[in-house]
Amino acid sequence: MAVGSSPTPPEIRSPERDRPEDAAGAEGEEEEEEFGDAFDIPHKNASHDSLLRWRQAALVLNASRRFRYTLDLKKEEEKEIIRRTIRSHAQVIRAVFLFKEAGENDPREAYTGIKFTTASRGFPIEMEKLKTLNRDHDSVLLQEIRGVKGLSDLLKSNLDRGINPTEDELLQRRDVFGANTYPRKKRKSILRFVFDACKDLTLIILMVAAAISLTLGMATEGVKEGWYEGGSIFLAVFLVILVTATSDYRQSLQFQHLNEEKQNIQVEVLRGGKRFRTSIFDLVVGDVVPLNIGDQVPADGILISGHSLAIDESSMTGESKTVHKDQKAPFLMSGCKVADGYGSMLVTGVGINTEWGQLMANLSEDNGEETPLQVRLNGVATFIGMVGLSVAGVVLGVLAIRYFTGHTKNPDGTVQFRAGTTGLKQGFMGAIRILTIAVTIVVVAVPEGLPLAVTLTLAYSMRKMMRDKALVRRLSSCETMGSATTICSDKTGTLTLNKMTVVEAHFIGTRLDPCDDVRAISSSSAALLIEGIAQNTTGTVFLPEDGGAADVTGSPTEKAILSWGLKIGMDFNDVRSKSSVLHVFPFNSEKKRGGVAVQSDTGVHIHWKGAAELVLSSCKSWLSLDGSVQPMGAQKRNEYKKSIEDMAKSSLRCVAFAYCQCDIEKIPKEDIADWKLPEEDLTLLGIVGIKDPCRPGVRSAVQLCKNAGVKVRMVTGDNIETAKAIALECGILDANGVISEPFVIEGKAFREMSEIARGEIADKITVMGRSSPNDKLLLVQALKRKGHVVAVTGDGTNDAPALHEADIGLAMGMSGTEVAKESSDIIILDDDFTSVVKLCHLVTCL
Repeated sequence: MAVGSSPTPPEIRSPERDRPEDAAGAEGEEEEEEFGDAFDIPHKNASHDSLLRWRQAALVLNASRRFRYTLDLKKEEEKEIIRRTIRSHAQVIRAVFLFKEAGENDPREAYTGIKFTTASRGFPIEMEKLKTLNRDHDSVLLQEIRGVKGLSDLLKSNLDRGINPTEDELLQRRDVFGANTYPRKKRKSILRFVFDACKDLTLIILMVAAAISLTLGMATEGVKEGWYEGGSIFLAVFLVILVTATSDYRQSLQFQHLNEEKQNIQVEVLRGGKRFRTSIFDLVVGDVVPLNIGDQVPADGILISGHSLAIDESSMTGESKTVHKDQKAPFLMSGCKVADGYGSMLVTGVGINTEWGQLMANLSEDNGEETPLQVRLNGVATFIGMVGLSVAGVVLGVLAIRYFTGHTKNPDGTVQFRAGTTGLKQGFMGAIRILTIAVTIVVVAVPEGLPLAVTLTLAYSMRKMMRDKALVRRLSSCETMGSATTICSDKTGTLTLNKMTVVEAHFIGTRLDPCDDVRAISSSSAALLIEGIAQNTTGTVFLPEDGGAADVTGSPTEKAILSWGLKIGMDFNDVRSKSSVLHVFPFNSEKKRGGVAVQSDTGVHIHWKGAAELVLSSCKSWLSLDGSVQPMGAQKRNEYKKSIEDMAKSSLRCVAFAYCQCDIEKIPKEDIADWKLPEEDLTLLGIVGIKDPCRPGVRSAVQLCKNAGVKVRMVTGDNIETAKAIALECGILDANGVISEPFVIEGKAFREMSEIARGEIADKITVMGRSSPNDKLLLVQALKRKGHVVAVTGDGTNDAPALHEADIGLAMGMSGTEVAKESSDIIILDDDFTSVVKLCHLVTCL
């Protein structure tokens, strides 16, 4: 402020100046339009702040002025404060009630629309929500319902025990969520097959010829003779149509029956805490299904838990790359195959509510496949028919020319046709006789019964094969099987009963007698062994609440080991509850072993189980009588090798148990799925010998093959000594013959040979032990190059390449995986080698 200048009075602003100019102008224009009288001044509705500023300005101009008869702004301000206080209290009270209501309800309802509070009165999750979850793989929705555990609660299922196995429970779930089936295409009636048979070109020619022959016969020889000639042709055509339609109709029924058998996959399911096998059609939403390598995913579901689980989704996505499943990617699609690992899933979609079900509902398995022989015979019949038509045309032309040129004579030497002399009727009848000869040539030339005879023979053979426990997936294999020159057979389950029991055990350097007497073993050593048996397995033990006998499930080998573990005092559920699994290396057919890392109060143990001689080669120490770890010297290693050889010579399968300790600091905190379990510097716990007796009748079946000129070869992953013992027992090897290389060979030795060398000795190989799936494939390829027609039996996922490569792939229907069955031509329903021999004998006879 400059010296001597007078103070500038504060600017006095009216309420109109507090508003924007455009707003004030607009309001002024409205007021002038609405109020014509300038003295009729409306209320300004000024705000509290505007009135306060006006009064402050008035007090500056006249400090003594009092606003006695105007609005008391202070009281109004106090009233506003009271109103705000009441309003805030009301909002707080309302919020309290809302929080209380939200606490009583599940907050997930706001996100998912699922009525969780009604779970006790039914299934609170709607079918549409499940479809969305399965179709879109909606991980956000899955997390909002607290993952697989929350989903199991909605479906009223228990992840550890499954659903209630009562029939009412299953019926209710099928009514709500549907059954694990899909609509079939309507089967064609027999009239449709009759119509299809009538459309055959050959039969049309025959019917036209029959009609002409009937007409001509009646015109030339009288009604009786005409009916006889033409009617006989019509009768033959009618019989051919009837037999063809009936055969096709029966074949269609048989295909439907075979497809139902093929699709009726037996799966394991957990219900009421007990595992048992049931048909895939019996699965319902809420079931807990264990998955193992080679299995087909039977329905849409969510992964509960798994170890190294890899799924081949090529059947649904077209991508050949396997997809690893874990808690980050837990969605499983029906129809896919388990390529590696194992786990368990919660079924969330079945039947037509899955993509696989919708796909299969639009397909028809009965594709009218013709065998190579049928195709060739149909071609021959068509060719002969065309030749017959051509000959008939030529004959018709030649006879017509001869007749109308006067060169055709009667038996008495007179000319049949003279131009200008012979009457119209007589000439017409002569032409008809010529046409009759041509039609007769056509009727005789067409071999319609040839393909029909083959069709009838194949239909008869397929029915016979079904009675002999052989499910034919490809008709052409019926013909090929009769030409087989060699059979490469598995041992376990095919030549043997696949009913295994532990009959011999070696621990702490001594043989246990009997094999379940572990009183000489220290408690710490026994605890380690039992931990390895209970945790390093894909089988389970179910103990009934009524105290009955334990129900053991799993593969035959797993069942034998678990049953033996129960005999030595294993409490399966208790052992598994005292330790947790960190990582699993599933059993591998290449390495012939499987491992698991478990953590307990005593630390982290890595347990291994597998082929005895291979596990022994990785052991640097062994467990002594007092439980101390002793170094594995050369003498002790030779003692164990001798025990393995002695058991193998007695046709026992040898399985070894070993372990090692691991520092928890060495275990990766992240990406534990990629952690490679330590498999060297192991400590040997013990070795067991498992007996798998030969099937009755196998020896005579093998002898029958030899007499027919079909050589039987055993290809097995077992120890070479065990393989030789079983081969001698089955008659594949002769006790007086040569039982050394190259007749008996290990897969590794055969694998390391050159292609030329493998071809030279392939004919001589009778038994191949310790073979990998690739070794079996190499043997099949070598035999085919030598000109053999090769039949291969297999049951595992890794047998699929050999089954596909062979001329006839024979998959085991009971123990075989779905991958093996899909790669095969014929499925042996009872897993018996004698059924294979019956099949060869039947087809050869036919």
